Amino acid sequence: MASSSSYNSPCAACKFLRRKCMPGCIFAPYFPPEEPQKFANVHKIFGASNVTKLLNELLPHQREDAVNSLAYEAEARVRDPVYGCVGAISFLQRQVQRLQKELDAANADLIRFACNEIPTTLAAPPPGGTSVMAPGQRQLDFSRRMANEGGFYQSPGFPLPYSLPWNDRLSGNGSDEGGEGNM
Repeated sequence: MASSSSYNSPCAACKFLRRKCMPGCIFAPYFPPEEPQKFANVHKIFGASNVTKLLNELLPHQREDAVNSLAYEAEARVRDPVYGCVGAISFLQRQVQRLQKELDAANADLIRFACNEIPTTLAAPPPGGTSVMAPGQRQLDFSRRMANEGGFYQSPGFPLPYSLPWNDRLSGNGSDEGGEGNM
């Protein structure tokens, strides 16, 4: 006669704790026998007793998310005992900041590219030797200053070489802007 353990192998938690896996085992649905390292990490960081208390306090539909979070944090703590998940989050935040700076630089390059296609008659000084700046030249200086400060400014008379997503919905005559006139 075969034992009942041959039909049902114990869950990873019961196997790790060297106890019999009962039919109502709280760990069984979340720590399958194929993933023993998952429970070993959780047990090492949080302890089986604390995990049992936590799972018993949660509603059944919340338990899977809690176990996944515990397993993720435990694995991160095993890899990086000092920082754990915080180290991974900090790394990703630094990466986002670096990519934002690259995006700002690319936008500044696009502004410079768009501004370089201005006709030279606007930028030329008027006859008579006065040093009055042309209106287009003032706009160029402001665009460059905004690009160098990390901001994004689009000159009104000089479109970018690509369309912006928020401009796609506007018609060419500007009648859709702000919903004015349709009251």
